[in-house]
Amino acid sequence: MSSEQDGKPGKGNRGLVARLTLASVAMFGFGFALVPLYDVFCEVTGISSSSTTRAAAEPVALEVDYDRKVTVEFVATTNQRDIWRFTPEETRMRVHPGKLYTTHYLATNLDERDRMGHAVPDVSPAGATRYVQKVECFCFEEQLFAGEESQRMPVLFYVDPELPRNIGTVTLNYSFFAQDVVGEK
Repeated sequence: MSSEQDGKPGKGNRGLVARLTLASVAMFGFGFALVPLYDVFCEVTGISSSSTTRAAAEPVALEVDYDRKVTVEFVATTNQRDIWRFTPEETRMRVHPGKLYTTHYLATNLDERDRMGHAVPDVSPAGATRYVQKVECFCFEEQLFAGEESQRMPVLFYVDPELPRNIGTVTLNYSFFAQDVVGEK
């Protein structure tokens, strides 16, 4: 009588069970490794991740490159047009790398209720992310807006002189999102 008929798994089935168990353990481990791997990938490629909302860059004594100018474009987006009006005060600036500049974004809560807003920054091209340093930015904290209130929010930044010379234009995009309505859940 064969072992399959006795109700005991055969040698082939034991191997299959072992391989399936090993595959399950490997997939489980890979799931845990995805977050740190994604963070490393984002850092290497310069793609925005949660690290782009890091704390303010410490102003350092940089040598201003007066022989070079870089165009910085400012973009504002929101997918909640019925709640927010959000625009950059200036759409572009020509800047010298190493010099500190200030610009502003304008946001209006179109709702009658108080709202919290949060901006998520993104820098393009991806290779320029590490060279655009924000010293002060409204994106570092959530912003409280009273009903129908407008705010002029500053961004104090510089472009690092180490920005590769083949990058002549950098785009700084902020996406603005509403958090929970204040006092409601």
